[in-house]
Parts: sequence; structure tokens; C-alpha cells
Amino acid sequence: MPKSFKRRILRDPEIRKRYEALQPKFAIARAIIGKRIEKGLTQSQLAKKIGTKQSAISRLESGNYNPSIHFLEKVAKALNLDLVVSMN
Repeated sequence: MPKSFKRRILRDPEIRKRYEALQPKFAIARAIIGKRIEKGLTQSQLAKKIGTKQSAISRLESGNYNPSIHFLEKVAKALNLDLVVSMN
């Protein structure tokens, strides 16, 4: 999305509110993608390690999936990470 377009649409308070609500999902997706790539794993390889399908990893990484804590724990374990949940 071009930056100028993004700035224009985010001026709308309702759109900004919805956009900001999505940030936790995108933060999770960015973290998983980064660690998966850092470990040299494909989506298929990560999926195999946790006993799921590649399409589930794809949905998770796209931000179009609302994962359970259990699923995130499995992903974290497969990537040798600790899952930390915080509410501020």
C-alpha cells in the first residue's frame, strides 16, 4: 500500500481504530516469519515440525488466522522460542 494512501485512509478515526486493532496479529506474524527464516525453515518444514499443514502456517503468517495459545506454543517450541503473553 503506498504510504500516501495509507496516511489518507488512517485519518479516518474508524479506519485508524480498526487498523490499530490488527497490530498484535501483524506483530506475531512478523516475529514468526523472521524467526522461521532465521532458522532456515520453509513454511512446510515448520508445519511438519508441529504436525500441521503448510496452509496453516501461511494463514498464520499472513495475519488472517486467529491462532490459539496452544498453537502458538507449538510454533514457539518448534522455533526454540519461549511464548510470552502480556496484557498492558
